Amino acid sequence: MGDKTGACNRARGKLEDGSFLADLGRRVAIPTESQILERKPELYRYLTDEIGPSFDRMGYSWRIFDNPMPDRGPVLLAERMVDASKPTALIYGHGDVVRGLDETWSEGLSAWKLTEDGDRVYGRGTVDNKGQHSIAMSAAEAVAEENGGEPRANMKFIIETGEEQGSPGLQQILHENREAFAADVFIGLDGPRMSFGCMDLTLGCRGGFRFDLIVDLNRKGGLHSGHWGGVLPDAGIILAQALASITTPKGKILIDEWVPDHVPEAVMEAAKNLRVDHVEGMPDPDPDWGETTLTRAQKVYAWTSFIILAFQTGNPDNPVNSVPSTAKAACQIRHTVDVPVENLLAGLRRHLDENGFGMVRIEPTRDREQFAPSRTDPTDPWVQWIAASVERTTGTPPNIKPCSAGSNPSEMFKQELGTPVIWIPHSYSGCNQHGPNEHGLKSLFGEGLEVMAGLFWDLGDHPGS
Repeated sequence: MGDKTGACNRARGKLEDGSFLADLGRRVAIPTESQILERKPELYRYLTDEIGPSFDRMGYSWRIFDNPMPDRGPVLLAERMVDASKPTALIYGHGDVVRGLDETWSEGLSAWKLTEDGDRVYGRGTVDNKGQHSIAMSAAEAVAEENGGEPRANMKFIIETGEEQGSPGLQQILHENREAFAADVFIGLDGPRMSFGCMDLTLGCRGGFRFDLIVDLNRKGGLHSGHWGGVLPDAGIILAQALASITTPKGKILIDEWVPDHVPEAVMEAAKNLRVDHVEGMPDPDPDWGETTLTRAQKVYAWTSFIILAFQTGNPDNPVNSVPSTAKAACQIRHTVDVPVENLLAGLRRHLDENGFGMVRIEPTRDREQFAPSRTDPTDPWVQWIAASVERTTGTPPNIKPCSAGSNPSEMFKQELGTPVIWIPHSYSGCNQHGPNEHGLKSLFGEGLEVMAGLFWDLGDHPGS
């Protein structure tokens, strides 16, 4: 039997001896673009031909759950149970990626071939998410090797293949197989961390709610702006005025139902204390925009934001001299669990009617942009225990981030499994995630391998065991 230091060294050694990157290279080479329906066979191949056999070598049993939704990808569950008295961790990753966009990558790089350049490792999925669940798998393998061949706690891994489409069908799979996926804690690996100086623990995500605002004056054909301008209502002006009424000129939201009545003190304090690195090329936040009483991090992780994603009236590419009779704006609200989703449209309708915009129609969109907010309490014992494990491994306390700035399936797992949800990301905000030249950093891979190995080792000493 070895020790935690040995496990961490073994995990980092998998990067240094090339085995980790060899595994990642095979995984990147499989074009698992879930947004392209014709790639469904590749989603299966990723799990059955690559991930499943990798778990075979680790001594895990695994099975595939077909997606109940047509044309959507499967889910793999792997497990190795060692002792019923020990805690069970459910480790999450996703094998699907966004479109490769191979033709847009820089010369000498490819979406489907792992390419090393100094500290950078290029390829689609290197950080979102093949590189990240590869970290967890390699770390778990290192712990078992150091521990005489078996894990120190009960381990389950879920690798889904639809996250980039909003995880369709996943909640039904969890609901119908709760016992199979049951665990004491959910640990996900996804997203960028906020600082090179410390790890992050992310406790959920803000919800995203998409809707369209539409003005349709029901006039047939175009009416000459010279003859009718200033005489007939202009749909563009009406909608612009309606949109302007939602916030102040500096973006402060004016609809009461959209902002929290109360945010727990632990959440506000956690957001206030976050360490955030400035990333070269990224803009500085405007302190005068939005809710100015809050810090930048509190605005993003503990408050509501409203964004106009697109606005159209007339023909922007070929304007004609006509008074617009229609106008449409695509809008999004990002909100925390402190703002009930059922209040959003009701509050908007009340606000528009009270401000004389009864003619503005609200249409919620029915696509992946609707996702539920979620948050594990920062004071939850599992959060504090994992934070302590990370600090023991790295020597630095981690950021405890109340929620992610992006989307993730946190609430599905909280609702269906009743487990605290904690994400530990191993990327950074300059990684070109979702764009050309996506890349991971070997330095972050190495630290991630050590941190996850340390965490998996410490699970064997969890007070619940």
